[in-house]
Amino acid sequence: MAMEFNRKIILEDGAEYLGYAFGDRADKVCEIVFNTSMVGYQEIISDPSYTYQAVVMSYPLIGNYGMNDDDYETKIPTIGALIVREYNDDPSNFRSSESLGEVMKKYQIPGIYGIDTRKLVRSIRDLGSRKVLITDIATPLAEGLKILQNTAIPRDAVAKVSCEKMWVAPAEQEKYQVVAIDCGMKMNIVRSLNQRGCKLTIVPWNTAAREIESLKPDGIFISNGPGDPVDVKETIDTIKALIGKYPIFGICLGHQIISLAYGAKTYKLKFGHRGGNHPVKNLSTGKIEITSQNHSYAVEKESLSQTPLEVSHINLLDNTIEGVRCAKDRIFSVQYHPESAPGPQDSAYLFDQFIKLMEEGKANA
Repeated sequence: MAMEFNRKIILEDGAEYLGYAFGDRADKVCEIVFNTSMVGYQEIISDPSYTYQAVVMSYPLIGNYGMNDDDYETKIPTIGALIVREYNDDPSNFRSSESLGEVMKKYQIPGIYGIDTRKLVRSIRDLGSRKVLITDIATPLAEGLKILQNTAIPRDAVAKVSCEKMWVAPAEQEKYQVVAIDCGMKMNIVRSLNQRGCKLTIVPWNTAAREIESLKPDGIFISNGPGDPVDVKETIDTIKALIGKYPIFGICLGHQIISLAYGAKTYKLKFGHRGGNHPVKNLSTGKIEITSQNHSYAVEKESLSQTPLEVSHINLLDNTIEGVRCAKDRIFSVQYHPESAPGPQDSAYLFDQFIKLMEEGKANA
């Protein structure tokens, strides 16, 4: 006998998708987005960049290898919700310590499975990201639409996920002192820099430039993070004050912040880039990198052309800007994730570029 549906999602256009609950059972309004990754759901649900977002996984089977203690991108996941076709609550993996559903219950993350994710992904692609309500099957459509109309997605996402106070991530052999501005930083960024001899001093998103300068860094890193980049004016102002003084490297939201600090503009993409299969062209080498991405916003080309920044990388799917640089100011950034876990790893060389800039800076000091 078939199990009866007990949960559903309601979209702003009135569409309903019926399914079954896993994880937390609370009702929640989020922005709905999709991710095309085949693996890495643990890294996805623990990536702070998904704050206030309900992620639809286009790959059909999720949960099969469980959750393990070593692969979290943040200690406390803040993803809005998870929507999947088939959920496996009995994982087979010697590293697994909990099931995905158990972790989602612990951190109040609602999930729904059993829906037609292919249809839903096409809807997001065609109509764009928009608000979604995850709710009980008994919620009337009219009531759900009223909730959606009256509920705004908060704009404090970076403040919600950034560290509250400064902390240090030491390296085994410390060669460089790096100040990392935490806008929702993934732990694999910390690991990637530590492995290259960087002692990281991680500071909150709204740390003033003078405080960063007092730490006497060899270089400055700006992390990924959630939300609209124009909402983090304090971080943008900090970078404006630091341009040209230190080597600076930004990833994802950090890339957008650097562009805004130079006077460029950003805009929201129709459905964003999320997944591990985006081809990006490095304009310096001509090589194509397969990249992992997670963002809703992009840098506007016309406004960027009015700044000293030049485009270093482009997305071959939609020709959006994927990287910028200014050699004179020793600053560069990429929209995608060179530290992506579990992969791809085509772009790890970018961390080595940052190291080279710091080496040159120390040599010329």
